[in-house]
Amino acid sequence: MLAAARVLFVRQGYVATTMQAIAKEAGVAVQTLYFTFATKRAILKELLDVEVAGDNAPVATLDRPWVAQAMAAPPVEQIRLLVTETAEILARVGPILEVVRSAATVDPEIAELWRINIEQRHTVMATFAGALSAKTTLRNGINALRAADIMLAVLAPEVYHLLVHERGWSAEEWLSWATDALTGQVLPATGPST
Repeated sequence: MLAAARVLFVRQGYVATTMQAIAKEAGVAVQTLYFTFATKRAILKELLDVEVAGDNAPVATLDRPWVAQAMAAPPVEQIRLLVTETAEILARVGPILEVVRSAATVDPEIAELWRINIEQRHTVMATFAGALSAKTTLRNGINALRAADIMLAVLAPEVYHLLVHERGWSAEEWLSWATDALTGQVLPATGPST
């Protein structure tokens, strides 16, 4: 059912997609869809959660093994690991985030979902920025909160979408640019040990 919803949301948008259309695409009765998810918004939220995680496991982003690996790494490597994983996540969830962002302009409940998603991304970035600031002085004396804001902006799905999907960058070009941008904007100019 989620796969069917993903196809329809991406192809025709959230507003134009009906529960009936999702049920038909999934090959289930519409009552089954309502029983499982109750609302179209619940389907979109579940789909967003699964796409971000890459699986159905109820494990928060900050509790995933790649986060522990990145947090234990030296500063430059921590940024590289964060950007690498973000690239994988954005490649997977980017189309759904575009659906959410677009629908947020016309649906107050989806606008709230978009706001929560931004807050969640900022929480992840604040955790990474805090770990960086514990390892090294940040560039130009910025604090961890400002570093988190910079990370949120550089790694924003809107920026990824613009550069990769609109401007034709490869995922590897985006990854290299984002790594360089964060390293240059967040870490000291002299560069800490890698």
